[in-house]
Amino acid sequence: MTWKMIETAATVTASVGLLLAGCGSKQASSSSGENGGNLTGNMAKSQVLNWSENGQDITTLDSSLATDVISSTMISNSEEGLYRLGNDSKVTPGIATATTVSKNKLVYTFTLRKDAKWSNGDPVTADNFVYAWRRTVNPKTASQYAYLYSGIKNADKITAGKANVDTLGIKADGKYKLTVTLEKPLEYFKLLMGFDVFFPKDQKVVQEYGKDYGTSSAKMVYDGPFKMTGWKGTNSTWTLVRNNSYWDKKHVYLDKINDQVVKSTTTAFNLFQSGKLDMATLSGQQVKGEKNNSKLLIRKTSRLNYLEFNEKKVPALANTKLRQAMSLTLDRKQLVTDVLGDGSVVPKGFVTNGLAKDPSTGKDFASENAIAGSTDYNPTKAKKLWEEGLKETGKKTLTLALTHDDTDQMKALSEYVQGQLEKDLPGLKITSITLPYKTRLARETAGNFQLVISAWQADFSDPISDLGIMTTNNSYNFGHWANANYDAAVKAANATTSTPERWEEMSKAERIIGTDEGVAPLSQNVIAQMLNPKLKGLVYNTAGLDYNFKSAYMAK
Repeated sequence: MTWKMIETAATVTASVGLLLAGCGSKQASSSSGENGGNLTGNMAKSQVLNWSENGQDITTLDSSLATDVISSTMISNSEEGLYRLGNDSKVTPGIATATTVSKNKLVYTFTLRKDAKWSNGDPVTADNFVYAWRRTVNPKTASQYAYLYSGIKNADKITAGKANVDTLGIKADGKYKLTVTLEKPLEYFKLLMGFDVFFPKDQKVVQEYGKDYGTSSAKMVYDGPFKMTGWKGTNSTWTLVRNNSYWDKKHVYLDKINDQVVKSTTTAFNLFQSGKLDMATLSGQQVKGEKNNSKLLIRKTSRLNYLEFNEKKVPALANTKLRQAMSLTLDRKQLVTDVLGDGSVVPKGFVTNGLAKDPSTGKDFASENAIAGSTDYNPTKAKKLWEEGLKETGKKTLTLALTHDDTDQMKALSEYVQGQLEKDLPGLKITSITLPYKTRLARETAGNFQLVISAWQADFSDPISDLGIMTTNNSYNFGHWANANYDAAVKAANATTSTPERWEEMSKAERIIGTDEGVAPLSQNVIAQMLNPKLKGLVYNTAGLDYNFKSAYMAK
């Protein structure tokens, strides 16, 4: 997911906290808390969690249009689809109570629960899913995530404007039975069903609010564990409150989650120290100072920070040598150790470390397909490639603007990138454009940038979740990098039903983008945070839904 964030163990999708199996009396069953260990006993009298976001605002609550981690996290905790994602991205019950799959793995039949309701009292029905899916793939909606529907019958034709939305492979067989037909087996299909772009929608509510649907918490309806309140569309504070219409409300323990955007890690830490926040994200310098603090937690992620080149805006950036040269000026070991200093790791390529293992070899996909030297620091080679690239493009100098977020981490990251590029590449001048997250995202989406520090987090634990966004016509390929061989490899991976062949094609794609430097990987992110040890039962995953608050609670 774009800008989605984060891994604390060497697993495909590390997580912390276990789902509570308790009852509705707000008594906690045996559960592993954020700091490990089993705790049994009563919950605190006040079930209020004070949370914070590190400089990122909500952009929308419309699951067809959301692209960022904060929006997706809020949607996934206030709405629900066929499944929810639990520990280690394990599929857990959502609106579906049973699933049957045909022998050829092309037809999924979901039985829906009859006690699921929207917060306005409307029942959640199969028609809600049909309407939502058709709306998302409709080209008029302009959903950037519509491509994830690829593999569902006629989805590609519909998004290309070559078929009617009514032909999508989904139908309601009565109010509580849903049938989905695929064009080919999808190994990760069930994981997709826990992702918010596949959530249902109450058609009458969407039509009532029209273009304003999802632009504030009041112009929404909710079928998940919580309801959103207080978000007016531009403000940086909001609240998740327990949804008494939710089918499993007896296993929702928090009454309220107060959330706020805090751009300064210093401010966040001070709020945590004074007891006004239960979680605060730290900078690398703060991590060094708190390394022995038992409240410090380092979460690994599947999020990659990378430098993206806008080849459409700056034609010279279509030159492979210039992109390779810029990448080779970056000492990523120095970047993660001295500049970030928060536990971030050096990426091996575009697919993040620890995301998935090759089923044939058992090896980590990123390690297995790393291109030797592609993320190394090599200023001598960089200068040679730079001079050759300038000559090939008829340039003697280049002046480029580097766009980035206004958070502490991104400021530090951009300063380092700017300094290294100007130091090692003669004739290159970099200017810096610092923007609020929401503004940067809007500009990047519109293609209004030259260089940008971007980020991507996998939507599910499979390499295709990363690789798919860099095909020529993908809506997330903001820099317009294009490589026919790459496109062919991704297409072949999506088309085959052979697992070994699929992984080979994905490996081929990873090696192509690593060699051609379609983007320049910078760092694989972590979240370093101070966390109140009284918070228990929180589920965290590195892909898909980051934080699942459904069964979280505050202990005494």
